[in-house]
Amino acid sequence: MPQRVVERFEVAGPEDGPYGVATGPDGGVWFTLVHAGEIGRLAPDGTLGRYGLGASGCGPAVITPGPDGALWFTRMRDHRIGRIGTDGRVSSYAVPTAEAGPYGIAAGPDGALWFTEMNAGRIGRITVDGDVTEFPLPLAGAFPSMITAGPDGALWCTLNQADAVARVGVDGEVALHRLPSGGTAPVGITAGADGALWYVGIGGGLVGRIAVDGRVTEFPLPDRTARPHAIAADAAGRLWFTEWAAGRIGVLDPDGSYDAYPLPGSAPEPHGIAVGPDGTVYAALERGELVRLAG
Repeated sequence: MPQRVVERFEVAGPEDGPYGVATGPDGGVWFTLVHAGEIGRLAPDGTLGRYGLGASGCGPAVITPGPDGALWFTRMRDHRIGRIGTDGRVSSYAVPTAEAGPYGIAAGPDGALWFTEMNAGRIGRITVDGDVTEFPLPLAGAFPSMITAGPDGALWCTLNQADAVARVGVDGEVALHRLPSGGTAPVGITAGADGALWYVGIGGGLVGRIAVDGRVTEFPLPDRTARPHAIAADAAGRLWFTEWAAGRIGVLDPDGSYDAYPLPGSAPEPHGIAVGPDGTVYAALERGELVRLAG
């Protein structure tokens, strides 16, 4: 595997908490500041912008490009879905269920955004006009976490406390797939270039592959205590993931071989990860940085 150079960008203080990250249609790298209640943007020339959300305690978490050319994100602490245009204009929409705790979010195949409600055990759908529909999961206390669009025209999300992955059709129909290893506690999930879904188990210290028919293959990490958190796929079939407890960016090749990039400095706490159109990898570090793996 070609080696990459780790570049660091100081974008905030550790009290601000960079958390989710996404590449925007404008060429910028957009990220959430979960503790500051802001959205940040790192321009290609290194210029930094920060945008307040009008509620410092709103807890912006996961962020994703939307079908309307804007960035959409969850506000897990004041239970809203946020939108920020590439011009920096911000709006938000309330989730109908009280104290729902929206967390993961992804653009769906139907032109809407789909999100998880950690506290309420529901999956939500929001149109670009702000209309919200909620679908209950058939399992109490599952703690739905991250979500992604699958290759089969459905949405797939991790159920952290149920050791399961759920498939959610655009009609709201839910199918549950139990994972083979107890204590996996899946969080991040992404669609791979191979037509399957890939997830990371923060409890089990593993990367998992789930085919659209539900068949699961597990890849235990060399360090089972690394606590992998988020995962993203590149076009070549590699899976990139943050190892939160170990302070590394891990990568799994299509053949199952593993490599890692240690992050310099103390207590980086990598959380969100994204792969840009050119294959560059970005990760948000709660220490107050973004890192870029280029090469």
